[in-house]
Amino acid sequence: MIAAGSGIPNSNSTREYPGACRAGFRPRWPSSVLVLLSCLLVQACGNSDSRAPVRADVPSPRSVATKSDSLFARSKNDSDVTGSIDSFADRYSAVESFGSKSARATTSGPQRSYRVASLSPEIPYAPSIINKQPQTRLIGFENSAFPYPGGGKGGHYSDNRVLVHVPEGFDVRKPGVIVVFFHGHRATLERDVRDRQLLPAQITESGVNAVLLAPQLAYDAADSSAGKFYERGGLKRFVDEGTQHLARLYGDPSAAAAFSKMPVVVVGYSGGFMPTAWSLKVGGLGKRIIGVVLLDAVYGQLDTFASWIVKNRKGFFVSAYTAHNKHRDDELEKMVRDHGIAVTHELNGPLRPGSVAFVATRDGINHRDYVTRAWAQHPITDILDKIAQR
Repeated sequence: MIAAGSGIPNSNSTREYPGACRAGFRPRWPSSVLVLLSCLLVQACGNSDSRAPVRADVPSPRSVATKSDSLFARSKNDSDVTGSIDSFADRYSAVESFGSKSARATTSGPQRSYRVASLSPEIPYAPSIINKQPQTRLIGFENSAFPYPGGGKGGHYSDNRVLVHVPEGFDVRKPGVIVVFFHGHRATLERDVRDRQLLPAQITESGVNAVLLAPQLAYDAADSSAGKFYERGGLKRFVDEGTQHLARLYGDPSAAAAFSKMPVVVVGYSGGFMPTAWSLKVGGLGKRIIGVVLLDAVYGQLDTFASWIVKNRKGFFVSAYTAHNKHRDDELEKMVRDHGIAVTHELNGPLRPGSVAFVATRDGINHRDYVTRAWAQHPITDILDKIAQR
């Protein structure tokens, strides 16, 4: 299990009072002084009510990742081989390897305030704790994408882990949002989603009351299979299980009741378009999905995405793309416009309910870096910022 950040400090430790209550203490003073001192010691050591309360030292707040270039630094041989619909192999070498170390940078400073990322003003739950340390874990799920009966054999399809992240300062008493992230081809949760694409860091950086669930799809393989997300109710079962793990990571298992009411934003990158589409089609979360974000990911399932947009006029939809995908995004945009739905081509303001945006990114922005450099240097952070503004 991979951990980023320690747990809540142990408050059960006790401190030894120096000198007076320690065995073997033998003062060499006159008897009259000893009589007086012994009376005082009986009161100090024998009366538990008079003891000063013991408090474990609280660690200083963990520094939050900055928006500097170093935060998004990558290994020179990083890559993400994407889908099979349009000869992805022509764009990226399948034998490229990835750096294994995190490239994030941190700065020290006071604990920041956290905003609310939900439309609802309701406070569904009111426990007594706020997450004091960032918590990032790789946790095996029964309802992750794999293993999937009859769909994929071998090591690429046996990893059931999910990257779960609860940022420092997350407060379950406030409205929040769950981000479900579907990664692209040739990816692993540790090497790519966590350390290269920096999903936990981007969520923490946003300062929004948001948490992350990112399932391992086909492990380090050029495959867009959705696994268990093909099944009816697959996304709902996944998120329902995720609320239990989020609550335990948060430090209060009973907080699952709050997580179970939070809205969901689904983000699909590259080959992650397939589990995104099937999650919208049969996933079973319904109106809990308040937004869909596609990061250079319109490689198919256009009818599914258009249908979701038309039927969910209270949810927002964003598709950002490179020049390589422009013709598909143009086709999807036309399908949406044909239903009389207005479309914008910029992300300059809040992501309001019902908004639809198709955003072309400038030349020089490449597909393999798209999760960290798209219309903004930190697109997941920017999306959460825009949700919080509405």
